[in-house]
Amino acid sequence: MHLHVTIDLPTDAHGAARLLADPAYVAAKVREAGAVDQHVDVTGTVDGAFTVTTRRQLPTGQIPAHLRAFVGDRIDVRQVEAWEAAREDGARAGTVVVEIAGAPVRVTGRTTLEPVAPGTSRVVYDGEVRAAVPLFAAAVEEAAGGAVRAALATEQAVAARWLSGADGHAQTT
Repeated sequence: MHLHVTIDLPTDAHGAARLLADPAYVAAKVREAGAVDQHVDVTGTVDGAFTVTTRRQLPTGQIPAHLRAFVGDRIDVRQVEAWEAAREDGARAGTVVVEIAGAPVRVTGRTTLEPVAPGTSRVVYDGEVRAAVPLFAAAVEEAAGGAVRAALATEQAVAARWLSGADGHAQTT
């Protein structure tokens, strides 16, 4: 199943990269998406290439009941975003992989960060959701894709609050 998600951020591309590489922000967005346990690791620097790895344990409430037998009552999700160094305008490209431990589901794709207008940038995730479950692959892929879309929609809301200072954090721009 193809997955395409766009997140608009109220900051320029350089500020968006600082946000995406900020371990405190990453922890906040993972927590807001429903993680009951989490680990965040950021390597590299925002001035060059950087990689953000999150591991989180999520309840399976948003997965249809008939599919929960495949994953249990909690799922362990590992997400890795590897961002290349920025171009002069702050635009970047990268790769993203989401793996769900104990479930035969994997999301792989590309991600981009681009300036859109003064003070605005956009992050685009474009990839494929694959499930290796005979007979139920399409349903599992749709459920996993829905969960990824929901997590990314949460990310947009958390980013807007974070950048406005509403969460008690200084602006990243």
